[in-house]
Parts: sequence; C-alpha cells; structure tokens
Amino acid sequence: MPQDSNDTAALVNPVLERMRGGDVALGMLVRLGRSGDIAAIAKSSGHDFLFLDAQHAIFSLETLAHIALAARGCGMAPFVRVRSCDDPNISLLLDSGVTGIVFPDINTAEDARKAVSAVRFPPLGKRSVSGGYALFDFRPVPLGEAMTVLNRTTLVACMIETREGLRNIEEIAAVDGIDVIHIGCNDLLLEMGKPGAFDDPEAVRAISRIIEVAIAKGKFAGLGGDRDVVRQARFIRQGVRFMTTHSDIGFLMAEASRRTAELRKALTKTGD
Repeated sequence: MPQDSNDTAALVNPVLERMRGGDVALGMLVRLGRSGDIAAIAKSSGHDFLFLDAQHAIFSLETLAHIALAARGCGMAPFVRVRSCDDPNISLLLDSGVTGIVFPDINTAEDARKAVSAVRFPPLGKRSVSGGYALFDFRPVPLGEAMTVLNRTTLVACMIETREGLRNIEEIAAVDGIDVIHIGCNDLLLEMGKPGAFDDPEAVRAISRIIEVAIAKGKFAGLGGDRDVVRQARFIRQGVRFMTTHSDIGFLMAEASRRTAELRKALTKTGD
C-alpha cells in the first residue's frame, strides 16, 4: 500500500488492470467462508477476486469488511454482490474497503444508472463522502484526490438475469460508469423456462448476444452460474473477461464427495 497521499495514483484494482490487459479474471463465489482465510485460499488456488454473496448468504457487515481487509492484504480484489441497486449498505461496504459491487437483477437502463449512482462519486454518481477510507489505510488524503482514485479503482458490475434485461441490454450496456455486464446464467435460464439447460440453443444465443453487446459498448463481459469447464472456456474465448469459477460450497462438496467415494472404493478392495 502507498505510504503517503502522493502515492495514491499508483493504486489499482488488480481485476480491472488484468481485464484491461486482455486477460480473464477468475473469481471464487463465497457463501460459506466467514474468515479472512477464504481470501488466502482463493489466492492460492489461482483466483483473482472474491465474489462475496450477500444476496444469497447471511453475512454481517463486519464479517464482509474483515474478509475484504484480508483479501486486499494478499492481493485479491474483494467484491460484494448486494441485494439490489437499492441496498442501503452499499456505501458502507465501499467505505470499509470493498473494491467492487455486483448488482443483481438489472433490468433497465434506469436500474443501471441507479447502481452507478450508488457507487460513484459525482459527477457520475451520488456516493456520500467519508472522513477516511480503508483503501488508503485511513491516511488523510485530499478529498478530491480520494474521490478520483476511488472512482477509478472501484468496480461496478451489473447482472443480466431476466428476459427484460436481455431485451434492454443495448441501453443498459450504454450506461456510463459500468465496468462489467455480468450474465447470471441460472436465473436467466430459469426465467426462459429452461432451468439448467446451459446448452439450449436459445440460451446460448442469448448469452452470446449479451457478450457481444457488452464488448461493443466498451464494457467487460462477465459470466457466472455455469460451472462446466468446457463451456466456461468457450465463453472466455468468445470474449468473457470476468468469470466466477465455482463457489466455496461447490469446491468443498466436490472434493469431500470425491474423497469419501475414493475411500469407500478402496475399502471394498480385497486384501487391503
């Protein structure tokens, strides 16, 4: 971290920098972890960011802030999926060191503008100022400088999860201040009446169109929910640059199930 206010210009969001360099950023969706250890585990397993799911898991604000602190300390970017673009805790999360907000259920350009407004300082948004920021280790930084750095380094991701969002994708992706247009595959397929049908032609066309529009509008395309590695790789080659690989629960269940099955199989072998 920088040692004085003159170093704030060197602060970057590693995920934004990675995507701007043309690489894919991989994230672990976190629903189970409740300590900063999850950040080190995600880092050691090759991830670039944490996708802390405050929409579908019960986290306290204090826990989210502590995980964010640990994540930044080991070079990870901590992002939080909030409950909606009206979530009252957005500003508090950002003041506490979260470096990006993921907004679910963005259906219209107005929803997208509301999301941007909650995260960005003026002129793009209406985020309230604080007396000190975790990103600067609470050192005094001139307010104008702090606002510029925080606007530059804070990620805004808007999720497309409905037919309405798909219909309005051109207008949504055109909104200034959005970094990532993130496809929520599971909810989108559910609304299309095709739950879990990741290979359905209509679903593939819808996802491909969102990716294409996001890129055309100068946004990064993101994707989550589909955990098949072959399809994930295909979408990355198609242009996705922001992807959640799996959840901490999913990783734990997969390895725990594999290990118990392996052990039970070994016990059935004669002569052991």
